Amino acid sequence: MRDSPRRRLDALLSGLGYGSRREVAQLCKRGRVRIEGFLATDASMRVDPRAVLLDDAPLDFPFGLVVALHKPLGVACTRAGAEGQTIFDLLPPLWRKRHPKVASAGRLDRDTSGLLVVTDDGKLIHRLTTPSAKVEKSYQATLDASPTEEMLERLRHGVLLDGERSATVPAGAIVVGPREVQITLREGKYHQVRRMFAAVGGHVEALCRIRIGALPLGDLPRGHWRAIAEAEIIPAIG
Repeated sequence: MRDSPRRRLDALLSGLGYGSRREVAQLCKRGRVRIEGFLATDASMRVDPRAVLLDDAPLDFPFGLVVALHKPLGVACTRAGAEGQTIFDLLPPLWRKRHPKVASAGRLDRDTSGLLVVTDDGKLIHRLTTPSAKVEKSYQATLDASPTEEMLERLRHGVLLDGERSATVPAGAIVVGPREVQITLREGKYHQVRRMFAAVGGHVEALCRIRIGALPLGDLPRGHWRAIAEAEIIPAIG
């Protein structure tokens, strides 16, 4: 999480989505904001975010937001312009008003479920998505038929995808069920897992991301999120 210096009250609450600076000043005038138990009458005062209560409740993630989200099938990761449900419909409406904006670190297409990291920390998003970081991401793929050892060996050595000039980085690939393979990547090409299996003669019927760096999806229910600490994912990226 980011450091937490004292900040102007109006800038703090505005950045967390509670309203414009003018609206925050009105919140103070109405007696809805308290600092260490006392009414905050001056919206320009500098405060410790931990000491602020709005309507007698602590502020929502005042030091930066980082959560794990289990994206269900059929849900888009885009912020605007998408038809149907997006991941932001699964998150508290207040988060849409935060600045910096809340975004996912990388995306999953509608036909892929699983783990997303959602945050307002641009530096963390960069660390998780930049190719040079080589953050591992693991997926569980359900195929239309049992995989052969030859298919797995080709994935482990790298395959040439349709339309690409160079082979994929060698991937980890282990069988975890009759038609299920856990595959671990250190790069992120468009629809890579499905294209890799297609290149070796397989077809992916279902796909779920189960790990990002050191962070597992675990038993997080579909459509739900939980707060996480950067330490849960940072060890995998140094």
